[in-house]
Parts: sequence; C-alpha cells; structure tokens
Amino acid sequence: MADAKQVKANLKMKIRGGQASAAPPVGSTLGQYGVNMMDFINPFNEATKDMQGKTVTAHITIYDDRTMDFRVVGEPTDDMIRAKLGIQKGSGRPNSEKVSKKLSDAALTEIAEAKAHDMNTDDIPAVKKMVAGTARSMGVEIEA
Repeated sequence: MADAKQVKANLKMKIRGGQASAAPPVGSTLGQYGVNMMDFINPFNEATKDMQGKTVTAHITIYDDRTMDFRVVGEPTDDMIRAKLGIQKGSGRPNSEKVSKKLSDAALTEIAEAKAHDMNTDDIPAVKKMVAGTARSMGVEIEA
C-alpha cells in the first residue's frame, strides 16, 4: 500500500460561486501553503458556475506535497432563509424579538431539499428540522 499523503491544512473559505480569483481571500490563503492557486481557481469556478454569485463554502484539504482536494458545500442555510424572506439579517435577540416575516412550510421544504445533498441524506423531514432550528436561532418563526 502506498503511503498516505500527509495533510498539511484543512481550510474553509466562503467564495462566490464561479467567481474565485487570485485576489484575497483565495490567493493570499492558498499562497501561504505554497499551492498553485490556479489548480484550485479553475476547477472551483467550473464546479460552481451554476451557483454564479451565490456564496458557497469550499472545504479545501492541502497536502504536504502541495496538492489539494476540495469540496463545495452549497449556500449557507441562513443566507437561503434571508433570501427566501427578503430580509437583510436575523434578529439580534431571537428569543424575545422575532423578525416580521414567517417562513412557510413550503419554503422550509424547498430549503431543506436544496441542503439535503450537502448533508449526505435524503431524509427531508430531518433536514427540515435542522433548517427550522437555524431559522429559530435567527428569530424567524415557522408557519405550521
């Protein structure tokens, strides 16, 4: 069996889909590990061209031989909830102050279905519970 590559770093970066460039944060972060940033930028932009303009999270694993792997996690749940409701931010005090709009069950299901592939499950009711929890932590109430 071949020697396993040693992991040098595990990074998480929020980048707009299809818009990674050598500018910070990508260039400066990858540069400090001696990785060829174009080996990340071109495949990332290709993989995320259908998510153009939406912020996605890239989990990047850098190995000691200066190679890397990455996987893209879709748009953050809280961003999806804000976009669905058309609000700028959640409540600063979610327990006592609720935001003015409620998330419908249909919208909750839609977000859960979009997030399910990031969570490696097809159990939509379980994902809906997680999305509802994120919404509650933002001060968003769910319509029954």
